[in-house]
Amino acid sequence: MKLLYKKGRMSMELTYSPQGDYLLPNLTLSVAETTIGKYGMMRKTFLKTERKGMYAHLMLSEQLNRHLADIDRTAREQIDRTIQELLTSRPAPDKASDPLAWTGHMNNLKQQAEELILTELIYH
Repeated sequence: MKLLYKKGRMSMELTYSPQGDYLLPNLTLSVAETTIGKYGMMRKTFLKTERKGMYAHLMLSEQLNRHLADIDRTAREQIDRTIQELLTSRPAPDKASDPLAWTGHMNNLKQQAEELILTELIYH
């Protein structure tokens, strides 16, 4: 069964297949091969719980994966840039002589950079 839906300039043709007593639409999402990292998954969770309308719009317009990949890429770039800026103002101790202090310092810088990015980019 085919149904043609027109609204303004847009038109959409849906096909249905019988499933028992019901006709269900044949819907498929085009799956793009994009990897979504930590920050993209955090954004997805935020959209699902706090911005349900935006999540539904992105998903139905097949832009969700691209949006999440863009957010993830941008977040990683901004975190790297922020860490480099923080390193110029707060240099790390020598890694060879005190590796634990260097690791602690770098983790601290990463946490600071990540906190800035999460409030500005992920949870906005």
